[in-house]
Amino acid sequence: MKIQPFSSTIRRREMDAVLTCMVEEKLGPGENNLRLTQYAKEFFGVDGAVAVRSPAIALKYALKALGIEPGTKVMISALAPSWQILVLEDLGYEVLALDVSPETALVSPETVHEGMIAGGRVLILHETLGFVPNMTALLELGVPIIEDISQSAGASFEEKKAGTFGTFSILGLEERDMITAAGGAILMAPQRRDWLVLKRHTDVAPSTDVLPDMNSALAFIQLKEFGKNEAVRKEIYEIYIRSLMQSKHHSISQQGEYAVSAVYSFPVVLERGVKDVKQYVNRKDIEIASAFENSVIALREEQLPDCKNALSLLLRCVLFPLYPRLGKSQTAAIAKVLSTLP
Repeated sequence: MKIQPFSSTIRRREMDAVLTCMVEEKLGPGENNLRLTQYAKEFFGVDGAVAVRSPAIALKYALKALGIEPGTKVMISALAPSWQILVLEDLGYEVLALDVSPETALVSPETVHEGMIAGGRVLILHETLGFVPNMTALLELGVPIIEDISQSAGASFEEKKAGTFGTFSILGLEERDMITAAGGAILMAPQRRDWLVLKRHTDVAPSTDVLPDMNSALAFIQLKEFGKNEAVRKEIYEIYIRSLMQSKHHSISQQGEYAVSAVYSFPVVLERGVKDVKQYVNRKDIEIASAFENSVIALREEQLPDCKNALSLLLRCVLFPLYPRLGKSQTAAIAKVLSTLP
C-alpha cells in the first residue's frame, strides 16, 4: 500500500468523543461547540471565538463584522485556496489576487501596498504552508486583515501566535487543514471591541451555520493534542530537510529571525517538471500531491498573467507525506527517496 500524501491525526480518543455524541444523541450545536470555542480562546489568546460549519461561512461573518460593502476590492493571495475567490465573488466583492514571494509562497508587505494603490481595501492573509510574513510591516500598512491560519496554526511572529494579528482570523477544520473536524471553521476576534461587533452577527446566526457537536468534539480533542502532534511533525521535518539537502531540489523555508513556522507538510520545489519525480516516488510506493492544485492560480491561471511566481510554484511545488501517523519505517523510506530524487 502506498504512503498517502495526507492523513488526519484522528485516533481512538477522537473517535470516542464522536461516539459519545452519537450515543447521547448530541448531534447538533450544543455543549461541545461551546467547549471548543472556549478552549480555542485560551489556546490562541483571543477575546472571542465562534465555531461554524465551513471556512466560507466564517469569511462571510468576518466581512459582515468589518462592514465591508459589496463591490469593495478584497486582496487575496494567488496561492490561497480557491474557495476564497469563489465566496468573495458570490458575495459581490471585487477580487484582487496578489502574486507571492518565490522564497516564502506568501504575499509580501510590498505587494500588499501595491494592491492598496490599485484599490484594495481588505486583505485576506492566507499563511500558506504554515509560514508567516513580516506581520509588523503588514500591520503598518493600516489595511484590515483577516488571517487564514488553517495551515499555520501554531506558528508565531515575535512570540505572538498566528491568528492574533488580524482583526479576525479563520482556523479551517477541513480535511486537509492542520486541525480537522471533517469540516468547519473557528472564527476568532483577538480584540474585545471586534469581538463585540462580530458577536452581534453570530448571535443571530441560524443553526445551519453553527458547527454541530460531533464535529466540535472531534476538533476539541485534536486542538488539545496539538502540541504533541506538532512535536512529531517537527521531528519528521528535520529528518526530511537533511535528506533533501543531498538532492538538487529545495524546500520553502520561513524567512525572518523573529518568525517561527508551523509544520503543515513538506514542500519540495522541483528544479524541473513534476512528471519524472512522480513516477520515481510512485515506484517507491509513495504518493505526492501538487501543493497548490486547489489554489486561486490553479482555478484562474489565464486571468492572472502577472502572478508569475505563484504560477511557477503551482507547476513545480509538491508536498511529500508528513503527518504524525507516519511510522519510523515510513519516515525513513520517504527520507531516503528525498535524498535520491531525480
